Amino acid sequence: MSMKSKQQIKDDIAEYHWMIQTIALKRAEFLDDTSQKLTATYGDEAGMPKAQGNHSDPLFFEVVRREKAYKSIKKMEGKVKFIQERMKLVEDPKQVLVLNKMLDGESMRSISRATGIPLTNVRRIRDEIANKMYLAQPAQMAQ
Repeated sequence: MSMKSKQQIKDDIAEYHWMIQTIALKRAEFLDDTSQKLTATYGDEAGMPKAQGNHSDPLFFEVVRREKAYKSIKKMEGKVKFIQERMKLVEDPKQVLVLNKMLDGESMRSISRATGIPLTNVRRIRDEIANKMYLAQPAQMAQ
């Protein structure tokens, strides 16, 4: 796993609420009997080498679409897990407050208004949180 930049961490925190909602929604869809039947029907065939040319079966394309969605969800789960594993590093009460509001999907401006913390300070607190999470990453091995 490669190291995340501070900006990637800030982006993941900002998108956390949306990612959690999307993961929950997609998991519910994947548990639907229809999707299991499609995968069961096309699972082995989807892994086999394909002939040249276009595949005209609409169900095949649906399986491919769902596989892409599944991979996208797995990527989101990795981002969410990264944030969740490092939340314990944030101990300062103001940082905890700002982080929780961000994870709940609130905007920086909304957090500023609700808490009475100036917007520039909310941004600074967010940057401090991202820095803590950034520094907590294992050092990249030299290749």
